[in-house]
Amino acid sequence: MNADKKTLIILMADDDEDDRLLTHEALIESRVLNELHFAEDGVQLMGYLRGEGVYADREKYPLPGLILLDLNMPKMDGREALAEMKKDPVLKRIPVVILTTSKAEEDMLKGYDLGAASYITKPVTFDVLVELMRTLGKYWVEFVELP
Repeated sequence: MNADKKTLIILMADDDEDDRLLTHEALIESRVLNELHFAEDGVQLMGYLRGEGVYADREKYPLPGLILLDLNMPKMDGREALAEMKKDPVLKRIPVVILTTSKAEEDMLKGYDLGAASYITKPVTFDVLVELMRTLGKYWVEFVELP
């Protein structure tokens, strides 16, 4: 790994604890050495992004360079959270990758309409998830120019 390669801060919003754990393990396994933070629902996600309450410390909770967003979450779902993010002049610049179990074309179209950078159906096996995280990491760290 190049010393000048920047660390990508990833924020994953997903209410499923197993999915969060598996994604974390897949990032480690794929050797995508990035910083990973979690939100369990859309309300937590927006609190984190806005630096509110427990998330006020930006040293501890830095703004992410990439958001992995599940659509089906309690309190505020991913669609609502994405719509909120894209209304904010600062947050709208953060790329959002929808990572969900939904294969519904309606969800995919709505996700793109709301400004998602990508829409990915969650892989069924851990090996495929590892490969996905490796590819995502390579793409967002090595190829994409982020502000």
